[in-house]
Amino acid sequence: MKALVYHGPGQKSLDQHARPTIIDTGDAIVRITHTTICGTDLHILKGDVPTCTPGRILGHEGVGVVEEVGAGVSTFRPGDHVLISCITACGRCDYCRRGMYSHCTTGGWILGNVIDGTQAEFVRIPHADTSLYPVPPGADEEALVMLSDILPTGFECGVLNGKIQPGGSVAIVGSGPIGLAALLTAQFYSPAEIVMIDLDENRLATARRFGATHLVNSATEDPVAAVHALSDGRGVDTVIEAVGVPATFELCQELVAPGGVIANIGVHGHKADLHLETLWSRNITITTRLVDTVTTPMLMKTVVAKRLDPARLITHRFTLDRVLDAYDTFGRAAETHALKVLITA
Repeated sequence: MKALVYHGPGQKSLDQHARPTIIDTGDAIVRITHTTICGTDLHILKGDVPTCTPGRILGHEGVGVVEEVGAGVSTFRPGDHVLISCITACGRCDYCRRGMYSHCTTGGWILGNVIDGTQAEFVRIPHADTSLYPVPPGADEEALVMLSDILPTGFECGVLNGKIQPGGSVAIVGSGPIGLAALLTAQFYSPAEIVMIDLDENRLATARRFGATHLVNSATEDPVAAVHALSDGRGVDTVIEAVGVPATFELCQELVAPGGVIANIGVHGHKADLHLETLWSRNITITTRLVDTVTTPMLMKTVVAKRLDPARLITHRFTLDRVLDAYDTFGRAAETHALKVLITA
């Protein structure tokens, strides 16, 4: 089969690769119909994720059709259309029983990280019964790719961890796909203000269309001064970090109001300073989280009911043969105006 293979920092190629086979009784082999590229894949290529070693097929998002199942799989059969969760969960270990699927002792974020992923024609899914979701009849399968990762990530790590409340104020630092996913799902809770902060004018314009109430281009204005001007010097109740670099995490510390929450989503490959000399007395909560995908069934219902339209995040489409072009387009988002690129196998 064809697969996008990681060969070390900065190195990748579309290779001929052996098709996956059933290893454990709970496995399923899924034929990929649609997948995508995540910002985390770019972090891997920068060398920020040492658990991902050369030779790994990348990708942890997608929809497809079940090709084969192990003897222990009871929920799915060949021919079933399924959504692949970016998080693999056994459903039985202590972490899974606490709803922390991301820390499953035999799963978690393993696809495209410690086992081969979805940027290929076929993928092996361990713990298939609890790591796949049936695609509802008539659902837009392209849109559902956004439910593999970015929508539950934005919602769980940003909105829920950020404790967004009706009438509250929110600043989202980073208007890329994850920041926009947080913006879309933050509106479930009717905050009075959602401030989007980014360097890219096109992404800020997209954020406006998606429901942001205020835009701050940090390339041309001081985001701290802008947010404090909007809030009478107070700051905002929730700040969501959706970039993953030290400067943006430190910016969040300057934007949060007393009693507020900094909710980190970004994948950080380098240390960032924590300014306790200014935060120690301000009743601030800082949260971190790897998405657990516990909200995927709820989010799927909102998509099927057309209360949420994640297809708006798709800006470019490619076939798997052109996956290197897809990476180039996604990696140069400032020039190409890419948000999510859809790859059809």
